[in-house]
Amino acid sequence: MTPRVPQTSCSAPPQTSRARSRVLVSGASVSGLTVAYWLARHGFAVTVVERAPHLRPGGHALDVRGPALEVAERMGILTTLRDRSTRLTGISVVDSAGQEIFRSTESTLTGGRLDSPDVEILRDDLCHVLHEAVGPRVEYLFADSITSLTQDESGVDVTFVKAAPRRFELVVGADGLGSGVRRIAFGPDEQFIRAFGDLYVATFGMPNFLALERWQVMYRQPDSVGALVMGLRKDVHARTYLGFNAPKGIDHDFRDIDAQKRLLADRVAGAVWVIPQIVEHMLRATDFHFYSLSQVRMSSLSRGRIVLVGDAGYAVSLGTGQATSVAMVSAYVLANELAMHEDDLVGGIAAYEDALRAYVIRNQDIALDQNAKPDEPTDEGQTAPVGSMPDFGALTLPFDFKSYDGGAGDAHPKRR
Repeated sequence: MTPRVPQTSCSAPPQTSRARSRVLVSGASVSGLTVAYWLARHGFAVTVVERAPHLRPGGHALDVRGPALEVAERMGILTTLRDRSTRLTGISVVDSAGQEIFRSTESTLTGGRLDSPDVEILRDDLCHVLHEAVGPRVEYLFADSITSLTQDESGVDVTFVKAAPRRFELVVGADGLGSGVRRIAFGPDEQFIRAFGDLYVATFGMPNFLALERWQVMYRQPDSVGALVMGLRKDVHARTYLGFNAPKGIDHDFRDIDAQKRLLADRVAGAVWVIPQIVEHMLRATDFHFYSLSQVRMSSLSRGRIVLVGDAGYAVSLGTGQATSVAMVSAYVLANELAMHEDDLVGGIAAYEDALRAYVIRNQDIALDQNAKPDEPTDEGQTAPVGSMPDFGALTLPFDFKSYDGGAGDAHPKRR
């Protein structure tokens, strides 16, 4: 089992004689922890603020693919990621009576092809691995969040819900699709979030009452309500996906979990298979996450000394299996460009945007193209066409990493 992060609101800041600029990272997310790791490794004094009281539990299965595997290797965590991967062996599609109508031992719905070199890992497991890699070099402010950002030419004054006001040379928003940093520094969500699909899905843990072992079971009924249950061990809670399609879209609060649960329960009311039991567990779940097919599209990722990384600035979508890889690659590039421009952090931000722009847009466009493809016929209204599972690896884009002083993993990149 992955050790839990201590339930503390703040850990002592690291002591280092090489600390350069003070950087605040909002969000102990995949992108937030990755950028914190590299900034700390390059000698920056890093503080991470996270709204939750500890690393957030739960979340769907994530895929580390292509260039993100190289980032993980340079962080020294790739072997650990493989050890903690889902290691699924297949998937069954069932009908309303629970009778299997299709199975695959070559691919799964969440991870794609099983013979891929890529890594599928649960979101909370990935965050724990990243947190362990960061170690004691970073200060954490758990159970807190930013309330205001006021910047000038040399830094950003930050106020928090709980902590005393502080001044940083740079603020990084790595706080996801509903980013608070983006809202404060750039404007309301509706200016940037673009819903492009009609799928809404929640993930949460529940007792593994289907006794699944490294296996997925999926059901979808003709009215577009469906569920996927993924069990890694019979004696461990299953990770469950429960969702619905809403062609006209829905309004929901990113931060109101109770309202999201009520919405989901109403939408799937009357569904068959084991969905009624799933709903009962969903209503009690403490690791509930709610997602929609959305992207964040922005003309610029920065406002002076405030910059966005990962879903906060360019959410890709759930549909291509690339969001985590884009987040890790982008966080790596941001930290290294800032280190290369330690005397001109705004210039480092500009270099980060230039390096990532085409890569991010191409990934987002692929997601739009995939969503625009017509659905194939299915048996009994099930989610996947018989004999068809996604190949996310085929959608993975390469990334040409810049050489930072001859080795992108160097702790101290050469100054320009």
